[in-house]
Amino acid sequence: MSEKLYIFDTTLRDGEQSPGCSMNLAEKLEMARQLDRLGVDILEAGFPVASQGDYDAVLAIAEEIRRPTIAALARANEFDIDRAWAALKGAAKPRIHTFLATSDIHLKYKLRKTREEVLKMISWAVGHASSLCQDVEFSPEDAGRTDRSYLIECCHAAVEAGATVLNLPDTVGYCLEPEYEKMFADVKAGVPGIEKVILSTHTHNDLGLAVANTLAGVRGGARQVECTINGIGERAGNAALEEVVMAVYVRRDVEPVYTDIHTEQLYAASQLLIRLTGMVVQRNKAIVGRNAFAHEAGIHQDGYLKNAITYEIISPETVGMPTNHIVLGKHSGRHALANRYKELGYDLTKPEIERAYELFTRLADRKKNVYDEDLISIVNEGFEHIPELYTLKLLESVSNSEGRSTATVELERDDQSYRESATAEGPCDAAFRAIDRITGMQGTVTDFSVHSLGAGPDGTAEVCIRARFQEKEFFGKSISYNVVEAAARAYLQAANKGVYEIRRAAKESASCRSSVHENELVDRLLPGGY
Repeated sequence: MSEKLYIFDTTLRDGEQSPGCSMNLAEKLEMARQLDRLGVDILEAGFPVASQGDYDAVLAIAEEIRRPTIAALARANEFDIDRAWAALKGAAKPRIHTFLATSDIHLKYKLRKTREEVLKMISWAVGHASSLCQDVEFSPEDAGRTDRSYLIECCHAAVEAGATVLNLPDTVGYCLEPEYEKMFADVKAGVPGIEKVILSTHTHNDLGLAVANTLAGVRGGARQVECTINGIGERAGNAALEEVVMAVYVRRDVEPVYTDIHTEQLYAASQLLIRLTGMVVQRNKAIVGRNAFAHEAGIHQDGYLKNAITYEIISPETVGMPTNHIVLGKHSGRHALANRYKELGYDLTKPEIERAYELFTRLADRKKNVYDEDLISIVNEGFEHIPELYTLKLLESVSNSEGRSTATVELERDDQSYRESATAEGPCDAAFRAIDRITGMQGTVTDFSVHSLGAGPDGTAEVCIRARFQEKEFFGKSISYNVVEAAARAYLQAANKGVYEIRRAAKESASCRSSVHENELVDRLLPGGY
C-alpha cells in the first residue's frame, strides 16, 4: 500500500540563499501563496536570525498561510531558536528546524569542537526547541560525510530530546545513490525510537544527483523530501520539487509513495519564481522548461501526432504547461479570458480580471493573436506588488546609421510628469540613461536577455534585465511588441524595486542600530544552512 510522501519546500530559505535569488517581503508572500496553492505540506519560510527582513517574512507568512506547516531555520543555540519561535508562534502549524554540523571535517575546521561537545549541543538545542514547539526538525549538517556510527549517535540524541523529524542532508552533493539510500536504512535500523519520527532527505546538485539521491533516500525509508522550485539553492542548487513530484507521479508503479501536490500548479510556480528572482531555467529543463514538451525530429513528430504517448510520458496539461494553441484575439471578451486563465492555473479575482483584460486588450490591439505565454507574462508583469514610484508614459527613440541613438522618456510620479532625453550607443541604453536622469539613480545593467513569445513575426518580445543600483542588483521583466519599449519598462521596473528596497534597507538599518547590541548584529550576519 502506498504511503504519503511529505513535500517540504525550502524555496524561500535554502533556495533564496542562491546568489541573485533574494526576495523582499512582498515577493516572499506572493511566492508563499503560490506554494500554498501548489499543496506543499511544509513551507520553510526563512532563517529569522539572518536579518530583520527574514524575520518579518517568516512572521508574515506564519500569520497568513494557514494550511501547511510553516518552518523556520535556527542554528543550535538559544538566541537562534528563540528568534525562530518568536517569528513562528503565530502559525497554525509551526515547526522549528534546528541544525548542527556532525562530520569530522566540519567539527575540525568550522566548529572546532569535539564529538562529545556536539552531542551535548544537539541534546540541549532540540530539547529547548521542543519546550517551545511541538514539532521540531533536526538536521545533522553534512550527514553524507559523517561517520555512520557517530551519525546514529547524533540522531539518537535528537530523538531522545524530542525531535519529530530527522533530516539527513547531503550538504555538499557528495553522495552517490547507493550511499545515500544506505545511510537512511542504517539510521532507520540503528536509532532507538526511530518509529516515532519522520525521516527526511535534503540533497544538493553539485554532481547533478540531487533528484536521484532524493529518490534513493525515499527507497531507504524517508517519507519527507526537501526541495525547491526550479531546483534553486546554494551552489548548483537543491533537488527540484517539480522533478521529484513528477518522478513519483509517473513511476508510482515502482515507488510506493504518493504526494498531495496539485501538479497543474507546477508551471505557474516555476514561472512566478522566474519572475521574482530573474533566475531563468534552461529551455531543456525537465518538467517546466520551454522544450520539455517540444518535438522537432520528424520521427518524433510523426509518432506524437499518431499518439502522444509515443514520445510524451507526461502531458503538458498535467503540470499546467501552456499548449501554445491560439485561443484569444482582440475580439475576445472577459469571460473567455478568465476561463483561459483558469485553465492555466490562475484563479483571478474580478479586479484582477479587469486589470488583466486592460493589459490584454492593449496587447491585442498591437498583434494579431495572443498566446498563453503572453497571458502568463501579463499576470506576472501587471500584478507586481512592489510599489511603482515611477510609471512610463512616453518613450520616443531615434537612431542613426552611425550607431548613436537618442531616447526621450516621460515618467509620471505622484501625478507629476518628468521628461528627459539622453544619447548613447544604442536605443535601449539611451532609454536607460534618460530614466536614470529622472530617478536620480545611476544603474548598471549586469544581465540583459530577450525572448520571443509566440510564433513568427506576430510574437512579442519579453525582455529580462538585471541592473545594479547602489551595489545591489534588481530584476525587471516586461513584454511589448517593441523591444526598446519592453527593455525600458523592464529597466524601470528594476529601478522602482531599487528605490523601494534601498529605502526599506535604510529604515531597517536604522532600526537595527537603535535596538540591537553590536555583537548580536554581527551574529545575525553570519551565514547558515546545510
